[in-house]
Amino acid sequence: MNRLAHILRLGLKELTSLRHDSVLLLFLLYAFTVAIYLPAAGSVIGVHNASVALVDEDHSALSRQLAESLQPPEFQTPAALPYDQLDAVMDSGQYTFVINVPANFQSDLLAGRQPAVQVNVDATAMSQAFMGAGYIGRIFQRELLSYANQADAASKAPALLTTRALFNTNLQGGWFLAVIQIVNNITILAIVLTGTALLREREHGTLDHLLVLPLTALEIMLAKVWSNMLVVVVCTWISLEVIVKGVLGVPLAGSMGLFLMVTALYLFASTALGIFLATLARSTPQFGLLAIPVIIPMLLLSGGSTPLDSMPQWLQWVMQGSPSTHFVSLSAAILFRDAGVNVVWPDLLALAAIGLLFFAIALARFRKSLAS
Repeated sequence: MNRLAHILRLGLKELTSLRHDSVLLLFLLYAFTVAIYLPAAGSVIGVHNASVALVDEDHSALSRQLAESLQPPEFQTPAALPYDQLDAVMDSGQYTFVINVPANFQSDLLAGRQPAVQVNVDATAMSQAFMGAGYIGRIFQRELLSYANQADAASKAPALLTTRALFNTNLQGGWFLAVIQIVNNITILAIVLTGTALLREREHGTLDHLLVLPLTALEIMLAKVWSNMLVVVVCTWISLEVIVKGVLGVPLAGSMGLFLMVTALYLFASTALGIFLATLARSTPQFGLLAIPVIIPMLLLSGGSTPLDSMPQWLQWVMQGSPSTHFVSLSAAILFRDAGVNVVWPDLLALAAIGLLFFAIALARFRKSLAS
């Protein structure tokens, strides 16, 4: 009971110290509000509101049908453009797509010939250009088959491909990005908060005061872990309820309680990593430089930014030793697919094992640093 009382009081001391640190408080506020909202609301992964111009040399019902098939929100209403201005608007970047329907296009199609529609693409708008050209090709193919009464022939093909998107039917990238931003910010804050808390005590001399008290390294470390864990879990819950669900309108289907429990388990591992890095550094700036090559791979290679399947096999095996890899998998499964413990228990078990290993290594290093 004495040890539990020590851990509780030391944790309260950490919370009091954080309350008086205005820089870290502002960073917490930014990380769970603005840093979540701006990337999720402002990023466009697919084609959205792409500018289109149409050079209609045919002036037929079919050319008008092709123009009307490009509709918001993917495309703006196509603007009519004279042929002699095609090169000028492409050079100026005024339109991402300029479509040229040649003369006699409808009559050639009805005569059984194979006329071509020219789609000029401004490839400097890389994401929209690559995906938008494919969208336009599929839309025009559908319209031309329908106009030429070949829709029935297409349905009799030996194989048909039907794509159905689950859990995010409109493929809105902001939904997934909002959760991944929270996951990334949890990783950064867990390491930074615990590491700077330990180094701040060393630089201010308060760590020496703790050493003359009847306290053990385990008690000091557990106090830092639970206090910072509490702060990040509460901030995560508020951010999910207010920013993600309230402001961004992301429908989270899974259990919030299960996700917060998984977050606490992940924080147990990542805060231990932060303490370990702090024992290697001699000052806060040195800790920052040391944390960069650790945090960046955890963020980029955990499966949130790049799918694990697209990485080399050996790198996939290496990243299984990172807690962030399992946390990203658990977050998507719980929040979007409403997965329960009976589904995600392998990742939960792996995360708990990695956390215990990190904690044991950090504790051994922390004891060694205190002894020296």
